[in-house]
Amino acid sequence: MQDSEKQDACIPVSKYLSAAILSLLLIKVFLASVLDLYSDEVFYWQASANPAIAYSDLPFMTALLIGLGSTIEPSNTLAARSLFILLGSCLPLLVFWLAKPITGHKYAIESATLSLCLPLAGFLGLLAVPDVPLVFFGLLSIGFFDRALRDNKLSHWLFAGTFVAMGLSTHYRFFLYPAGAILFLLFFSGERKQWSNPRLWLCISIASLGLIPILWFNLSNALSSASFYFVDRHPWEFQASGLLHMFKQAGLVTPPLYLIFACALFLMLGKARHGDRSAALLLSFSGVNLLIYLLLAPWTDATSTSIHWPLSGYFPLMVFVPLALRSASSFLARYFTPRRAHRLILCIPIIGFLGTLSALFGVGSQAFQTSLQPIVGSGVLSNKMAGWKPFATHVDELLQSQFSKPTLIITDNYYTLAQVEYAKLSKRAYTLDEDKAVRDGRITQYRLWQKDRIGFEMLSADDYLFVAEDSTLDTATKHDLLEYLCGRAAQVEHLGTLHLFAGDKAFSFYKGSALDPDSNQSSACPYPAIAWMDAPARDAEIHGVMAINGWAFNEDIGIERITVLIDGEPIADVEYGGSRPDVVEVMQVDSDPNLPNIGYDYTFDSRVIENGRHQVELEIRNRLGVLQRYGKRTVEIKN
Repeated sequence: MQDSEKQDACIPVSKYLSAAILSLLLIKVFLASVLDLYSDEVFYWQASANPAIAYSDLPFMTALLIGLGSTIEPSNTLAARSLFILLGSCLPLLVFWLAKPITGHKYAIESATLSLCLPLAGFLGLLAVPDVPLVFFGLLSIGFFDRALRDNKLSHWLFAGTFVAMGLSTHYRFFLYPAGAILFLLFFSGERKQWSNPRLWLCISIASLGLIPILWFNLSNALSSASFYFVDRHPWEFQASGLLHMFKQAGLVTPPLYLIFACALFLMLGKARHGDRSAALLLSFSGVNLLIYLLLAPWTDATSTSIHWPLSGYFPLMVFVPLALRSASSFLARYFTPRRAHRLILCIPIIGFLGTLSALFGVGSQAFQTSLQPIVGSGVLSNKMAGWKPFATHVDELLQSQFSKPTLIITDNYYTLAQVEYAKLSKRAYTLDEDKAVRDGRITQYRLWQKDRIGFEMLSADDYLFVAEDSTLDTATKHDLLEYLCGRAAQVEHLGTLHLFAGDKAFSFYKGSALDPDSNQSSACPYPAIAWMDAPARDAEIHGVMAINGWAFNEDIGIERITVLIDGEPIADVEYGGSRPDVVEVMQVDSDPNLPNIGYDYTFDSRVIENGRHQVELEIRNRLGVLQRYGKRTVEIKN
């Protein structure tokens, strides 16, 4: 009778779990089909098209999964993400499977349901990123390791070793899982006997096979991958911002759930001290994953350490979260009625699940830029997973109208290169990226694929298309890239720009001909204009007449006209041609036909527009007719 009552008590929670899994699955499938691939995802896709057992920043697992998914339908974002959605949707079931032999069926169901109320966990699967298989294989390896310790079955030891090997073939961060197991076997006295168990050593031997991809790549490439992860990626100097790690994590986890995780940690610690093997085991896995990032946060890559890296540490805690919630409810009942205490506790998973939905809709909003931007304004929504389809259409039209045969494409960054290949726009594409590719640890990979600047310099070709993503490229860097290209071509001409989402995502396109390292540009190099606005200052308060002045130049070409825009609307042309020898000297201007007369000046009666915040901007037209916007600043009109 008691078992029947306990089973009945699980039915409502089971319904919530099923409904939540199905709802999140449908949302992920929809968003995965409408969102373009993120820069990391498209790199992993590019890696899948060049099979290897390891790459410059990761072993093979992520590329394998995205490649297998893409075989369903090439260049389909849902297909590319399909296996990640499947693995991510299975995580609550794995939490249930892990928790059931430890806390029983009822609490295991609750643990599984609560795992969807951890925003970063509920979000997993939407994007084809390594965190998904990392957590998936991590839970499997913990579960089978726990079962192997319980019954010493050979199959459980074999499965534990296999999934650790698969995890090590996913990411360097998986090292913390075997580290947690070693810590447990060393310090939990009841299980030190396992060191004499031959099946443990068989498990370790199988798990060690997962090190082969990492070792192979590093030994073949002067330890470049390991150097990036353990040396180059991190400042290794104290940063006070790292002390905010716990607060950032609390914000991401949701503060109420973060407090419950703290309660679960203390609960597990107490149980471990009294000889509870399961509590000690899960505490070891969780503690290693959480503490290592907490302690290293002031010295390491603050963005990753403080956001998603500690995620693996929360899943083992989920097993004891139902017990922690009940302890919290008993504590609150001392100060409130039992019903109110219950309602307060119930708010914790509700807030968490709302956080999961917010994360999904926050990322998904990128697919609805056109509809949302007029409401929220420009520069608010991310566009990293938006705009690549119209970009591909535009590039395809350029290739057909401007080029007579399959064309070489060159990009200023590696993720544009990957998007070009993903859209099958060119079979020969290269990147001049020596900045972001280095910061992301991927320059070695592009050198191995011979798709970097060195590979490009080995080519000779009739013509090529150069693509610059202006919305992520500063003017000085773009100037240097064009100078480099003009030094290797007979001619480089500007083909136009593509502005998406009110200019939040923008590209410039250039046609180069007679690509040859011994060529010299025979016409003016289409450098971008470089400008500065001395006045008004940012967030300035304006009364009466507003002065707008500064300087602007365009090497080789010269500037024809500068127009003042207020809130995107043209007001008037400025007076251009004031002498600025100081700028010529400091900026080393040497080929602008206007120099030294590169200053501009304009006065505007602010009383003709209503009080409030307005945006001031310049539209610069050079002598080739190329338009470029510059210097958007917000000012406060107070008359």
